[in-house]
Amino acid sequence: MPNTIIIGSGSYIPNRVITSDYFMDSEFYTDEGEKIEKPTEEIISKFVEITEIEERRYIEDDNSNSRIGYEASKIAIEDAKVNPEEIDYIIYASNFGEVSTAGLVNFMPTMAARVKNHLGIKNRKCITYDMIFGCPGWVEAMILANNLIKANVAKTILVVGSEILSRVTDDYDRNKMIFADGAGAVVVTATEEENVGIIAHNTICDNGPELEYLVSGCSLNKEADQDKFYIRMLGRKIYEYALKNVPVAVKETIDDAGLSIEDVDKILIHQANAKMDYAMIERIHRLYNVKEYNHAISPMTIQKLGNSSVATIPTLFDLIIKGKMEGQSFKDKGNIVMASVGAGMNINAIVYRFP
Repeated sequence: MPNTIIIGSGSYIPNRVITSDYFMDSEFYTDEGEKIEKPTEEIISKFVEITEIEERRYIEDDNSNSRIGYEASKIAIEDAKVNPEEIDYIIYASNFGEVSTAGLVNFMPTMAARVKNHLGIKNRKCITYDMIFGCPGWVEAMILANNLIKANVAKTILVVGSEILSRVTDDYDRNKMIFADGAGAVVVTATEEENVGIIAHNTICDNGPELEYLVSGCSLNKEADQDKFYIRMLGRKIYEYALKNVPVAVKETIDDAGLSIEDVDKILIHQANAKMDYAMIERIHRLYNVKEYNHAISPMTIQKLGNSSVATIPTLFDLIIKGKMEGQSFKDKGNIVMASVGAGMNINAIVYRFP
């Protein structure tokens, strides 16, 4: 049975840097619609203390989700040194699709079809899928690609994660400072080499009361347009859910790979916010009765790039493998974990071994 390995990667990080000063004139409201009377500077300072997000990246008004997904894809294809016409599938993870500057969401045609068009691929047998799965969408797209390859349905697949969250956030919601724009992509292919690539994976979907933790909702300011929908999240509920469930899911995946935490070189975890990510990594180690560990095991981009949803993990992967993150690298034939949590609520994880 073939295995799935990554042969190329790319990312697109917007040039527009958004610092805390950008939000200084904002008015923030509670979830109950009451104006927060604290000074804006104090609100922002507390936000940075908790999340460590000092900067995030936004695209320009004349750019789009499919264009930045294309840019990341083009780099990944060039890196993989493959003929685009030989790509069997394009799987594009996104939760809002082609968002206009007015915040209108558009998934028709699909994001994968748009990128295929931008790439100029003429092959009618190159199949285009979109993956809508919350922040874990790109990891789930990788799991789908792996299943297609193992079933001998495909040999070479482009897996993209791209999001424009700056256009779907409420001006009156403090959580808007979390979100960012960005894109990442990899090309995966089949290999007959044993015990390499995606050697284990795990997905969990909790769709009971968890369904309400991260949704689309109207503005917190009741005097603002109530017909537009924005990202709405119950931060405390998400935090508690993630800490309870993500570490267990990651350990199960590592166990399924026949490994222990000592065998894992890096954990690329979805860059949600620093406090939550640190806590999840600590709890993963605690499940193995490990109290002291090298924090370099879990590289972070959240401080400078913010939370770009499906794009955080492929961007992180690309930056490390290209030597663009100081002090971070992947080991030859080493094992890494890629894990995410998000709307649904959904959790997934992959153990990947470099060939």
